[in-house]
Amino acid sequence: MKPQILHNITKKMYTKEALTTQRTPARLSDTRTWASNWSLSPRLRQIAMRGVFCSLYSWMLVHLAWMCLLSSMQHCRAKVLEKTFEEWMRYRDECLKKLANEPYPTGLYCNRTFDMYACWPDGSPGSTINVSCPFYLPWFEKVKHGLVSRKCGPDGQWVMVNGTQPWRDYSQCEEEMESTMEEEGARRLMVSFKVLYTVGYSLSLLALVSALLILTIFRKLRCTRNYIHANLFASFGLRAISVIVKDALLEKRWGMEILHVSDWEALLSNEASPPRNQILLGHFLSLSLWGSSPQAAVGCRVAQVVMQYCILANHYWFLVEAVYLYKLLIGAVFSEKNYYTLYLYLGWGTPVVFVVPWLAAKYLKENAECWALNENMAYWWIIRIPILLASLINLLIFMRILKVILAKLRANQKGYADYKLRLAKATLTLIPLFGIHEVVFIFATDEQTTGILRYIKVFFTLFLNSFQGFLVAVLYCFANKEVKSEMKKKWQLWKLDHPALCCTQ
Repeated sequence: MKPQILHNITKKMYTKEALTTQRTPARLSDTRTWASNWSLSPRLRQIAMRGVFCSLYSWMLVHLAWMCLLSSMQHCRAKVLEKTFEEWMRYRDECLKKLANEPYPTGLYCNRTFDMYACWPDGSPGSTINVSCPFYLPWFEKVKHGLVSRKCGPDGQWVMVNGTQPWRDYSQCEEEMESTMEEEGARRLMVSFKVLYTVGYSLSLLALVSALLILTIFRKLRCTRNYIHANLFASFGLRAISVIVKDALLEKRWGMEILHVSDWEALLSNEASPPRNQILLGHFLSLSLWGSSPQAAVGCRVAQVVMQYCILANHYWFLVEAVYLYKLLIGAVFSEKNYYTLYLYLGWGTPVVFVVPWLAAKYLKENAECWALNENMAYWWIIRIPILLASLINLLIFMRILKVILAKLRANQKGYADYKLRLAKATLTLIPLFGIHEVVFIFATDEQTTGILRYIKVFFTLFLNSFQGFLVAVLYCFANKEVKSEMKKKWQLWKLDHPALCCTQ
């Protein structure tokens, strides 16, 4: 959506008066009744909420969708929407109380009103009424000294444009266009990132499933080393599935599929058919009500918990691979069968030790939406510390393994160039297996990275994590000499058993 189009839509939304503002009470008792009905009558509350979504949310959702993608794509959008709506509710309640308690002036005047955007006191005929920008605006800190204005006509009626739309000057409460352009650029960048990691996880999932089938079907490939590879592939696959499912649930709940210019213009101009309007309004209503109901978010939270478990399991199977390879290289004598049981506990059991406390902390202290945001980073460290610990141990083992490989290559080197090439090959092969690349950003936490550094971190993290499963499947299954030899034998046997299906001279 182009900024100019957004500006036109915003302007049109600001000048669209809600139904309730056309029926401003003329007496103090009516005002008090009107104010109390907002909080007591469910039917009026539903009608009011629909008015909110028509005149306020339909303007704000598009802008917030851009703003939120700067930090965490769909997650942030949900949080900002809920926070903004809560602030709007508080602003509205304070306004209605204020309007109900203030005495009415005598003579001719423009009626006090809350027009879904700002709170307006009674106005003297022929005057311009200025009020501060409403504090519920997400960018309020930037415009807190600004004013929004309306004009009271000589006849005691608020000035209208073209006889139907109220005149309002809100220019001082708008966010700067430069900031909007930056948000649009960030939005496009983050959407590109999402496409990138979705493709990566999908490709990895396809390769990992194929690799798992190969390792389980061929009996001669069944050994402790390949069992560990299979578990690593499974952890990658579960991680990919959990991320895709979590994104799908978030998109279903918080996605703005209907946020198209044509939808907004049709809704605001009443050109859309009644069924279409009901769909749009119902979607806005469900967005708000879903965020306020903990029970309704169970599915999304379960997906979030499963995703965190799969990510932890993935890191600890990295660790299992590192420990197993190190034991092989140093020539340690051990029972592979007994150690394999310990490997299973380490890879699949260790994540439970950390996910359960994190789940309890989120449920008791931050039981909001999808548990995707971290207001108190202390809870997030419950998940982050074991990941950092596993990555650091992997790094130490990686360096130790390189030292062992270097010593063995030096002892058996035939040519200097060949020796260097083999060492480089071994290094590059071990990096995706152990997840060593994650150490690069191990101390660049989300709280510390901003601007270009944040985008660089997000890109490399999403790209490497999503395509890593594909790379591991290729290196340790499809490109493995033992696997290729076994598949070639099976292919030759199949051709002998099915001569009629094979090509003939």
